[in-house]
Amino acid sequence: MSSVATDKVAGKLSSTLSWVKNTVSHTVSQMASQVASPSASLHTTSSSTTLSTPALSPSSPTQLSPDDLELLAKLEEQNRLLETDSKSLRSVNGSRRNSGSSLVSSSSASSNLSHLEEDSWILWGRIVNEWEDVRKKKEKQVKELVRKGIPHHFRAIVWQLLCSAQSMPIKDQYSELLKMTSPCEKLIRRDIARTYPEHDFFKEKDSLGQEVLFNVMKAYSLVDREVGYCQGSAFIVGLLLMQMPEEEAFCVFVKLMQDYRLRELFKPSMAELGLCMYQFECMIQEHLPELYVHFQSQSFHTSMYASSWFLTIFLTTFPLPIATRIFDIFMSEGLEIVFRVGLAVLQMNQAELLQLDMEGMLQHFQKVIPHQFDSGPDKLIQASYQVKYNAKKMKKLEKEYTTIKTKEMEEQVEIKRLRTENRLLKQRIETLEKESASLADRLIQGQVTRAQEAEENYLIKRELATIKQQSDEAITKLEQAENTIRELQQQQQWHKCSSRYSEDFVLQLEKELVQARLSEAESHCALKEMQDKVLEMEKRNSSLPDEENVARLQEELIAVKLREAEALMGLKELRQQVRDLEEHWQRHLARTTGRWKDPPRKNTVNELQDELMTVRLKEAETQAELKETKQRLMEMETQNQINSNHLRRAEQELTNLQGKVQYLSAQNKGLLSQLNEAKRRQAEIECKVNNIVNKLFVC
Repeated sequence: MSSVATDKVAGKLSSTLSWVKNTVSHTVSQMASQVASPSASLHTTSSSTTLSTPALSPSSPTQLSPDDLELLAKLEEQNRLLETDSKSLRSVNGSRRNSGSSLVSSSSASSNLSHLEEDSWILWGRIVNEWEDVRKKKEKQVKELVRKGIPHHFRAIVWQLLCSAQSMPIKDQYSELLKMTSPCEKLIRRDIARTYPEHDFFKEKDSLGQEVLFNVMKAYSLVDREVGYCQGSAFIVGLLLMQMPEEEAFCVFVKLMQDYRLRELFKPSMAELGLCMYQFECMIQEHLPELYVHFQSQSFHTSMYASSWFLTIFLTTFPLPIATRIFDIFMSEGLEIVFRVGLAVLQMNQAELLQLDMEGMLQHFQKVIPHQFDSGPDKLIQASYQVKYNAKKMKKLEKEYTTIKTKEMEEQVEIKRLRTENRLLKQRIETLEKESASLADRLIQGQVTRAQEAEENYLIKRELATIKQQSDEAITKLEQAENTIRELQQQQQWHKCSSRYSEDFVLQLEKELVQARLSEAESHCALKEMQDKVLEMEKRNSSLPDEENVARLQEELIAVKLREAEALMGLKELRQQVRDLEEHWQRHLARTTGRWKDPPRKNTVNELQDELMTVRLKEAETQAELKETKQRLMEMETQNQINSNHLRRAEQELTNLQGKVQYLSAQNKGLLSQLNEAKRRQAEIECKVNNIVNKLFVC
């Protein structure tokens, strides 16, 4: 194909071949002299290398066709750009010095070009001149020529033509973008020194190369704020700046980001990079199954060695001459060449990689592979186009990857939901455990309080029994005193009927009087003891806890008031009896006033009768106090009954609390079972995810 195109162009431009040869040789010689002496003036170089048909070529034809004139004009424009733009000149100075295919390094020593180079230059000049027609009609032939390599001096214009960046409106905005401030400036400044650190154009700090690289990266970060700045993109921009001015490099880079999938690669999510890794890994599994199994056994993931291939188009892997040839093809065919070259590299190094572990493979990729093709990139490019690349299968893999990512997102959402439910269940379990602990504390406190109340109740009952015993003794003594009073009353009536009082009867009265006084003293002592105990019981009863159940308290209060009313009625009756006795005594005194003038013996009898009446009155008062004591005793019994009700209700509340504790324990067991079920479901989902991942690896 190349020979056919050359013949066609040679037939038309045969008259100008020698002129073009002399002109290009003269131009290259001038550029070589500039590279050797950087202090030479650019103005002088420009004036000496400007193409002028009548001045430099005495042997040139007198008449040229319009196509030839247009081709020569474009060549002259490219030479002018190379000479007047110091950036491009310095890039020539740096990159061509390192490149084995550099026109400067290969042509500065000689003034004549080979026949093949002449044909290539003429052919590419014709292609550039008739680009639109050639691109439409001879696209395959152009791709073949690009694969063989674009001549250096045509590379800038051809790259712009390949990506359609020669006339972009955004170029006019470049100067305005440089005046703006980007949020990524600090990151760009930090990484500038890491971009081509050994290249003459970029290695010096604050050099012109670093400045224009910063300008282009800053301008793009302002144009595409979603992507902003990514470190790998600086190597691509640096390569563009080695070939063309910064405005044109900016336009080409914008086109690459928009039309060559680089924008998706450099997005913060890097979703496109994940897709490329998946497609490349499937290609390895298909074409190099043994190496794929070895990588899997060593846990050597594709992203560990291939991510930089896609992000920098091998610019950080191979030397610049080889990487530039690959980039030529990338400008023509896109990311396909990255897949092809990557698989070709693995095929050539398969035997060595199969013998190495993970660390050894990393060292091999970093130190051995970059220098395998120092002799030239033709062998690598030829091997890369022997790799079978199926575009339809790549589309299918893209759909599979999208499906897998969608399922992973759904599973992640489900896992997140399950984790949220699990966290809520744990919080609920913690709350229930706290409530259970609180109820247990209340239960223990209730049991302790119940034991204390039971002990106090036992002490109260024992004291009450003692008081009842003393009360029974006092009642017995009171009955004896009442019997004595009745006997005395009978004797008094008998003495009223009889006018004689015997001496024995007086002695008996004296004895009875002494016994009555003794019994009265004992009754006073017993009454005082009972009063003290009643006060003590009232104090203890006042310290007992109040009852919250108002209805039962009201019923008990009504019962107590009824008993109190009965006691008050009895007390009133006793007091009425005492008043009746006093009235009877007063009437008796009034009747017997005149009888005290009797002999002394009769006066003694009367005194005894007076004392007897006094004893009876005191006895009546004692009986009234005894009634009051009984009343207080009844109140104590009522209080005891209230305390018993308290204890019964406390036992009932304790039973309810125990029921609640059992219910909460059952509910806690249910929640634990739900938690175990959620964990089981999560484990099943993880197993399903692992199975899917294993199936994908197997596929």
